[in-house]
Amino acid sequence: MDTWQQRIAWTVATVVAIILAYAALYQWGMNVYEDLSIPYVQAVQVVIESITTAGFGGHAPWSSTLMNGLVLAMNLTGVLFVFLAIPLFVVPMLRDAFERRPPDFVEQTDHIVLTPHTPRVEAVIEELEARSRDYVILEPDAETARELHRDGCPVIHGDPSEIEVLERAYLPDAEGFVVDTADDTSVSVILSAREMESSTRVVSVIDDQTLESYHRMAGADRVLSPRQLLGESLAHEVPFLLPVAGDQAIEIGEDLEIAELDVNAESRFRGQTIEELQLRERYGVEVVGAWFNGVFESPVSPHVPIDANTRLLVSGEPQNVRAFQEEISSTLQPLVDQRIIIAGYGQSGRAAADVLSDTSVQPVIIDESDHPNVDIVGDVRNPEVLEGAGVAEAAALIIDVDDDTTAMFATLIAREANPDLFIIARANRESNVRKIHRAGADYVQSLATVSGRMVVSTVLEEEKVLALEERIDVVRLEAGRLAEQTLAQADVRAITGCTVLAALRDGEMITSLDPQGFVFQEDDQVIIVGTDGDVHQFEEQFLAD
Repeated sequence: MDTWQQRIAWTVATVVAIILAYAALYQWGMNVYEDLSIPYVQAVQVVIESITTAGFGGHAPWSSTLMNGLVLAMNLTGVLFVFLAIPLFVVPMLRDAFERRPPDFVEQTDHIVLTPHTPRVEAVIEELEARSRDYVILEPDAETARELHRDGCPVIHGDPSEIEVLERAYLPDAEGFVVDTADDTSVSVILSAREMESSTRVVSVIDDQTLESYHRMAGADRVLSPRQLLGESLAHEVPFLLPVAGDQAIEIGEDLEIAELDVNAESRFRGQTIEELQLRERYGVEVVGAWFNGVFESPVSPHVPIDANTRLLVSGEPQNVRAFQEEISSTLQPLVDQRIIIAGYGQSGRAAADVLSDTSVQPVIIDESDHPNVDIVGDVRNPEVLEGAGVAEAAALIIDVDDDTTAMFATLIAREANPDLFIIARANRESNVRKIHRAGADYVQSLATVSGRMVVSTVLEEEKVLALEERIDVVRLEAGRLAEQTLAQADVRAITGCTVLAALRDGEMITSLDPQGFVFQEDDQVIIVGTDGDVHQFEEQFLAD
């Protein structure tokens, strides 16, 4: 039963109850105040005639003040029913009559089925649209389905745990099925999908990682816990912790690797430009791009100086990348004397604490609830709580709370208490990332973004993602219109922002691509790196028909 049907049932029951109550009151009043005994059925008739303003027929013998007041109340109730009927029934019925409803089915192939529409699914949709991939939303709530349909989204209304509904979404022909319902409900949805004997890849997104085994038993191919990943990523953002636990790298064949490396305040590379560093000559690595204060740039101007908030994206032979990593991290301070505070001890907060437990750091943990590992119980928005955690002497603060407003307040308070503090914060909504940055956070990660990147990189197995939170892709694509051209002639970097790392020809990976001399062939494939937008631009420029 949908919302509209529930509204009708509830309203009818309420009206009947009011009529019966008025009838009982009328019968009693006539007996007590008018000294006239009438049957209950006649009392019901009088009430209905009064409420509907149809008149009272031959029964209007009351004269007492109380009975006149009762009849007046019944008349006003009838008027009230009329006014309530317009917004509750007339408007919805007219809207349903003239508004286009979501289709009963969406006939597609090689699409992604998503259920239901959540903030995490919304992030997945943004990722899929950036890649021009087809998708269908299975939405169990009728109002939400109609709203999505009005917005132009491909949506079907129905219960995703019912096989008939999954068939209407053409699930057997889909490339992937992403389930983001409540953790217990997801099991029923997954079992229904597996009853169809479909080979579609099923990806389940959960909040409670302890339920992972049950989702796998139900038939999920992959079970993802974005909160776990986010917590680990937040801990990896601690500057002096990165080389110990967090520099990320992707191997591309035996002779090529791409990695992220951070420059800290004590690095000897700080203050030098890319041109002055001569990384190709000294270390055999190429700078593919860089983050400057959280903003990714590619290509990087050779004249831009490197500062303490720079993260380099480099490529090269694995041994060269690792040698450069050791060099860039050699000046970092030891962890033993550093104080790190974790505000929030939910699933992602515990994951961050687990990362730090592998180092010599013992973090100070703040949470509103008393847990065995919580050091201070209190509200992180209270300056005294942060003061008690030693925020004035801390090197870093990880804010991992469920409410973005709380994160903003905590950031403001912590920044005022310690101007030199490195603040890492979680944003639950993408729209609040910039607000938390403005409040004073040095680094902010969005749970929705991490979830979307995590799901898409799992469903679309041909893509590798370097940084789930940064939207940087390493993708293998056909050469397309690059055929018969060199990199210099195609000017790929200037046109798309992507960097071509290697070419695959007859099963062999070629990493030494002379921009002037290497000519791509029609059957070649290329491995490129870039942001979502850059990769999409490459596809539009060199692959689109």
